[in-house]
Amino acid sequence: MLLLSGTELSVIAALWLLLDVAFLVSLFLHVLGDCTRRGSSTLCAVFQDLIRYGKTKVGQGRPAWLRCFDLPKRWFSHFYYLSLLWNGALLWVIVQSQLFGIEKPQWLQSLLNFFHKEPIQKISGGEFSTLLALSLIWLHSLRRLAECLYVSIYSKGVIHLAQYCLGIGYYFLIGITLLNHAKLEPKQVTVSDLASQVHWYHIIGMILYIWASVHQHRCHVILANLRKNKSGKVVTMNHVVPTGDWFERVSCPHYFAELLIYISIALLFGLSHTSWWLVVMFVLFNQSLAAILCHEFYHEKFDNYPAQRKAFIPYVF
Repeated sequence: MLLLSGTELSVIAALWLLLDVAFLVSLFLHVLGDCTRRGSSTLCAVFQDLIRYGKTKVGQGRPAWLRCFDLPKRWFSHFYYLSLLWNGALLWVIVQSQLFGIEKPQWLQSLLNFFHKEPIQKISGGEFSTLLALSLIWLHSLRRLAECLYVSIYSKGVIHLAQYCLGIGYYFLIGITLLNHAKLEPKQVTVSDLASQVHWYHIIGMILYIWASVHQHRCHVILANLRKNKSGKVVTMNHVVPTGDWFERVSCPHYFAELLIYISIALLFGLSHTSWWLVVMFVLFNQSLAAILCHEFYHEKFDNYPAQRKAFIPYVF
């Protein structure tokens, strides 16, 4: 087991901490490092290829061998297919366990024992938070899949094979992480039992989740409409400066909304789910890096790009 200040980390916490550090270092290397857009060495070229995707890979002068790792950006939909199936299955198992007293499958119990082996005592009475959080992650994945299939208009943009594998692993791990809070022992919890667990922070979390989800959807629609004419027909694959909604404040409001959605999940646990905060930090560093790359792309491509816009968080950066 890993140790941090004398405290043992669970496997799941150690994994998220490792990813947090990796993306924080990548963020600093890009912002403060010597690697230019086109890369000053093979190592820089590999680094830039790993952190960029879609439009931010354009004009990189990438070596031919790096293109061997390219996958279509539209394969983002695979992440949400996986999340719907996997996190939906976890939700169903937990519902059966908590509402009907059915034992969790042995394979799942073994998986949880491996990832959550730690001395910290899990709380009692957190079933409602866990069920609600899993439900909202599932709904988020459903909406994002629908947007990938029916809203977003993908060009020939690509993602790296490593980014694809990371996305698959990410949506596998978030459901497992959510289960590292309450005891979730098989029992028949009544509706009144669940109702007694409702607190003010659940209401705040739900409001933030809905607010951020609505704005994220609006931003995806705005981006898609940039490639359509007034009749809804796709007429171009060129990049255009987006306007409207949160785009007036930041270059990548859909990334900012993603961060708010994950913070809203943290609120559902009364801010006490430490492992989930590691997930929030991962989203912060990952989306910050992606937003900065997009922000740089817009400034390089458009001379009249709005100077007041930040990259990621309104009024901050």
